[in-house]
Amino acid sequence: MNVKSIADQLGERRARFTLSSRSAHPLAGRWSVSDFIALTKPRVMMLAVFTALVALSRAPVRLDPLSAFAAVVAIAAGAAAAGVLNMWYDADIDAVMSRTAMRPIPRGRISRFEALILGLLLGGFAVAVLALATNLTAAALLAGTILFYVVVYTVWLKRSTPQNIVIGGAAGALPPVIGWAAATGDVGLEPLALFLIIFLWTPPHFWSLALNRTDDYARAGVPMLPVVAGRAATTRQILIYSGLLVPVSELPWALGFAGVVYGAIAAICGALFLLLARQLNASIEADRRAAHRLFVFSIVYLFVLFAGLLIDHGNGSFSLTRSSHGGRSVPVHAELLPGGDRSACSTVNFREV
Repeated sequence: MNVKSIADQLGERRARFTLSSRSAHPLAGRWSVSDFIALTKPRVMMLAVFTALVALSRAPVRLDPLSAFAAVVAIAAGAAAAGVLNMWYDADIDAVMSRTAMRPIPRGRISRFEALILGLLLGGFAVAVLALATNLTAAALLAGTILFYVVVYTVWLKRSTPQNIVIGGAAGALPPVIGWAAATGDVGLEPLALFLIIFLWTPPHFWSLALNRTDDYARAGVPMLPVVAGRAATTRQILIYSGLLVPVSELPWALGFAGVVYGAIAAICGALFLLLARQLNASIEADRRAAHRLFVFSIVYLFVLFAGLLIDHGNGSFSLTRSSHGGRSVPVHAELLPGGDRSACSTVNFREV
């Protein structure tokens, strides 16, 4: 099955869904708060917030508690907005996939128009709050992430290429960069290392799920790699990306951003990840357990890796504490400057936008 035939099938299903959605649904208007929460993809949102929070906590600049709380809320709202807008556009696909058929829009619990309005409001709120609480750099990154996930991935890539997850994974990898920028006002090597870890983690994570959902994606007309290229090619790609992920996961330690404890955690978890990827690559087509094991472990892997960053700050790092008053630059006390006197006090100006 090639990409063009899949796209044709998808167009037909989208047309049928559009016609059927115009008819009154027996559950229309009978929504609950849980339906709107489901629209935000809460599990995906929590993972995005956690990775952003780790970067925010590890940044060399400390936001005041109120600004930090506002930043976390804004990033959560931005992730929620992306999830809602994804479900709004993908309602036709969700309706024919068994994994997603019970989502609020396909069930008729919430209309597509309601989802669209909610997504736009959440996105606007998120970007505005982040800009007011922190800086324009972080707000612009958040806005770009939402647009990339919705327009580039959901609207374009997901329905047109088997590399949808690879390129689209950039959106899911940006929350740590946003968290870092919220604290510092810029982007450094450290958040880019975290971005690269999530970027390389994404294909093995999603393809291991897609391997056991091939019929589902084929029925919906989505050209996921297992549908277009087959199982053997997919497991080989999973192994390649897993092999790249293992050394890249050591970058925080290599950059001095994390210590030996993190380095050991990354090495052990990376070895397990690679082992499961090798087992999947060697498994037979009828074996669904190998793909499921890798998918489940991939979730644990990312959480443990970022938790390791929280508990192991590394050596030779320095901490800056900032307070913000009405967006003005204020003195910052350097608690520990590498190569300098521990008691030294340095004044650094940060531009607040």
